[in-house]
Amino acid sequence: MRAYLLAAGEGTRMWPLTTHISKSLLPVAGKPFLQHTLETLKSCNVKKVTILVRWGKREIEHAFGDGEDLGLEIDYLVQKKPLGTAHAIGVAKDKIEGPFLSINGDVLVDKKTIKVILNRFKKDKATVVTGAPVDTPQEFGVIDEEDGKLISIVEKSEHPPSNTANTGTYLFTPDIFDWIEKTGKSPRGEYEITDTLTMMAAEQKVVCETFKGEWIDVGRPWDLLRANKFLMTGMKGKIEGEVQPYATLEGEVSVGKGSRILNGAYIVGPVIIGQDTDIGPNCYIRPSTYVGNGCKVGNAVEVKNCIIMNGSKVPHHNYVGDSVLGQKCNLGSGTKVANLRLDNRNIRVSLKGETIDSGLRKLGVIMGDNVKTGINASIDPGTIIGEGCFIGPGTVASGTISSKSRVY
Repeated sequence: MRAYLLAAGEGTRMWPLTTHISKSLLPVAGKPFLQHTLETLKSCNVKKVTILVRWGKREIEHAFGDGEDLGLEIDYLVQKKPLGTAHAIGVAKDKIEGPFLSINGDVLVDKKTIKVILNRFKKDKATVVTGAPVDTPQEFGVIDEEDGKLISIVEKSEHPPSNTANTGTYLFTPDIFDWIEKTGKSPRGEYEITDTLTMMAAEQKVVCETFKGEWIDVGRPWDLLRANKFLMTGMKGKIEGEVQPYATLEGEVSVGKGSRILNGAYIVGPVIIGQDTDIGPNCYIRPSTYVGNGCKVGNAVEVKNCIIMNGSKVPHHNYVGDSVLGQKCNLGSGTKVANLRLDNRNIRVSLKGETIDSGLRKLGVIMGDNVKTGINASIDPGTIIGEGCFIGPGTVASGTISSKSRVY
């Protein structure tokens, strides 16, 4: 069995985190996002992997190479133009023989689900489409099925036929390529694999399987926090750096090589600290936090449920909760990030002129790379700050702030 991972997208919905890095390489629980999928495939004995790339091609190929370090055999295909999911899968026509797993690069798939899909294929010898129950089916492509067989996949309807979202994870039989060649363009001018499957299901058996484990579609920046928390659940700590005698580590905590946990630091796992990072003195790091390489979390700082990327510094008298900080950011002394509305309602986020319900009661800031804040700056819940911004001393930042802005 071969796996085919679709990682060619630019990740525009993940702005500003993907300005300088492919979505597939965004760090989650101490590793690039796509690496978690690769390791899951290996654990299911799926060791031959083809990755479809386009934007960020060089960085992805550099990150994973031929797969030898991961115990896999990895090769690459290039989608020259973004012409839709059916086109993306069709690129593999002359590369892949036999049945294959197809997984969207922005979907988190666990071992339990992969095994269920493989077993369903062994039983039915037919294409397998997977779904997951959701609370808001209007926001997803939804599976319409009867007695475990696909009828159609309905895209984002006001009256969806079910609450089972199409997960973007499939096991295709080789004839999928013939059906893709028969697929016309959708109303938005792309070749959609959902149209292919609906057409295919009208003439032959396509079976449906429901996700048995966790399904996380990382479509927005704050979805990284959910993925980060899930992937850190059940982790085992490992200390490779220095922990000073009056620091306290409670639960499962990993500390990378060259990192120092200074006296007075209090860390409650699960927490992952990267390499060459200084933590403390006298700070508090709460569960489900990942701090990358070359970072600093300093004196009188509290961090909770965050992803702090490489080279970023939260050095003194800061609170940062339920947030994602890009690379090489620096928070001035006293900068605070609010993560809860006073009325306790869900945090709403403004993006591209559209107001989006994040579905979260607690959400702080999504901060692009190379952002700096002055002393005593305040950041409102659900704020998006583009890369290269400066937030001035004493300023209250809110809403969406364009890249390279100066806010005073």
